[in-house]
Amino acid sequence: MAAKWSGGHSSSVLCLNVSAEGLVASGAERGELALWDGGGSPVAQLRLPQAEDVTSVVFSARRPGTLYTAHGETISLLDVRSLQEPLQRFHVNEEEINCLSVNDTDSFLAAADDSGAVKVVDLESKKVSRSLRHSNICSSVAFRPQRPQSLVSCGLDMQVMLWNLQKARPLWTTNLQECGTGEESPQSAGQLFNPPLAHSLSVASCGNVFGCGAQDGKVRTFRVTGARFERELEFQAHSLGVSQVLFMPEAYWLLSGGNDGKVLLWDVSSNVGKQQKSPAKSLHKRKSQAAASSRKDGKLSKAASNEQPGVVPKLSIEHGEKVNWLSCAEIKGSRRVLVADQTSSVSAYPLPEP
Repeated sequence: MAAKWSGGHSSSVLCLNVSAEGLVASGAERGELALWDGGGSPVAQLRLPQAEDVTSVVFSARRPGTLYTAHGETISLLDVRSLQEPLQRFHVNEEEINCLSVNDTDSFLAAADDSGAVKVVDLESKKVSRSLRHSNICSSVAFRPQRPQSLVSCGLDMQVMLWNLQKARPLWTTNLQECGTGEESPQSAGQLFNPPLAHSLSVASCGNVFGCGAQDGKVRTFRVTGARFERELEFQAHSLGVSQVLFMPEAYWLLSGGNDGKVLLWDVSSNVGKQQKSPAKSLHKRKSQAAASSRKDGKLSKAASNEQPGVVPKLSIEHGEKVNWLSCAEIKGSRRVLVADQTSSVSAYPLPEP
């Protein structure tokens, strides 16, 4: 079922990103960077200085020929039309970078690192404009589409935060251990041993809905309303930690990848608009529902699925390897999910149309 893209790396592939023009970039251990065409053939390769692991790659939205790469504590700016020495380097983080995000006006770049810091670089002045902070490793950061001053972040402190670049403090913070299941849930005892350390974030193209994947195997979706966000949905997705979540463009379809070697596709559109009337009331109601629900054989119980229709995977892929990164590309008119794992190849699976 999967097409294997090989020949670009000799080490485990750690990250992926797709440009607006359909070029795929992948970063791997030991400083390896590769570019691929839509057919899965490597078109360029580069070994970055010091051979540090390439942990995040992201194309500029405005300039698809520009690629930002994180390796070690360094961010390198590359021109993919001539993949050679970096055009620029930023050394603003003190520890290894886990995730990069560029806003859609190409004016700010955010880099989340192992110290818990999110360094926001003004790409015009080339200087740090904001230094935001988690109390533990910051694993993921994402600018919100259509809101170039707004971003969300999450980390191993179990915190999910909403930021505005005009303020140094978060506008809103949620602790994943406190939001959700309630004491009656069978998960709560297990959470002491498998806490919801937050690994990955993705914001839908509308900019108001985002998803978060955590170590407890759950995916949670949130809706931003002004300077705060409300929990919309929470469901057991994987038997081990959720390493990656990715909203597909132009749809409320969410991909999740786990340490259990599975890649799942979820349609959360039926849940996304439902909590419009009274956020406070609906949150209380959802807490009650979540407390009353339980898992049976890896699926939501009847009570839960009646309250949250559609929270079963549209597609389940038994990938077999721990998922390091997910991306989505349109290849020859159809969509593919690209999966990076512990191997040196990239897997491409066909996706149904929305």
